[in-house]
Amino acid sequence: MAAPILVIAAADDWPTDRVVTELRRRGAEVFRMDTADFPQRLSLAGRIDQEAAWTGALSTEHRAVDLVRVGTVYYRSPGAFRFPDGLSGPEERFAASQARAGLGGILSSLKCRWMNHPASMARAEYKPVQLAEARNCGLRIPPTLITNRPQDVLDFADALGDVVCKPVASPVLIEGGLLKSVYTKRLKRADLHDLRGIDTTAHLFQGWVAKEYEVRLTVVGDRMFAAAIHAGSDAGHEDWRSDYGSLAYSRTSVPTPVAVGMRLLMRRLGLRYGAADFVVGPGGGWTFLEVNPCGQWDWIQGATDLPIAEAIAHDLEGAT
Repeated sequence: MAAPILVIAAADDWPTDRVVTELRRRGAEVFRMDTADFPQRLSLAGRIDQEAAWTGALSTEHRAVDLVRVGTVYYRSPGAFRFPDGLSGPEERFAASQARAGLGGILSSLKCRWMNHPASMARAEYKPVQLAEARNCGLRIPPTLITNRPQDVLDFADALGDVVCKPVASPVLIEGGLLKSVYTKRLKRADLHDLRGIDTTAHLFQGWVAKEYEVRLTVVGDRMFAAAIHAGSDAGHEDWRSDYGSLAYSRTSVPTPVAVGMRLLMRRLGLRYGAADFVVGPGGGWTFLEVNPCGQWDWIQGATDLPIAEAIAHDLEGAT
């Protein structure tokens, strides 16, 4: 009997729903959990001693999975732990640290196939790491500056002439109860006249890369699914995430040097899944921007019929 596939994701994550549906269609045994269910709806019992590595089970009111039997883990942005009412703030923070170290520690120790292991994801989410590794793997990258010194920004812009500013980490923040996104901004000379605030934290600047279009390259194991993204507005041309309504999509092929470099990059980052973004210039050259180890893919599949959910399920089953 095939080993169970452990799916760790938010309960309302609909792309994961599609993967689980595909896995069950194939007859796979799936145990899905959300860390938000621990400890109220999900329980853990794990034991280790000199005779054996971690044994035990994860269980809900209706189902259980033996940790020793797990063959693959699909890890995709699960929710935060939820504790019973009545805990003080310090008590809840302490309980969360214990849950993270206990449940997270045991799960992280499982010696099986991962897409992707949280430790690998944590490292890969650092853009400076991505850019350094991409460069080492033969991928073209834009000139990049990370600084909190205004004069360095001015010198960088003087040297390159045309630069953009973008977040170093997640572009999403919550302010006043509202979800907001910080988009890539192409800087005008007037934007450089007052750089107060630069010294408050790290900022990322890159040379503007002339573009014909962009590519979302979804990598699943050794397979690659490339979708060209054509922006129909100035805002979309600057950052396609800022104007989804103006976008048009088409399938495209991946140049061999890019495919070779991306496979090497994925191995160096320890990832089996990644959503990479590239700019394709007027001469056809591909410039690497970033790879998201938990990037969205469902809307690309919907727009292009690229079989990404099927490829994820295929890989999770251990197929090659």
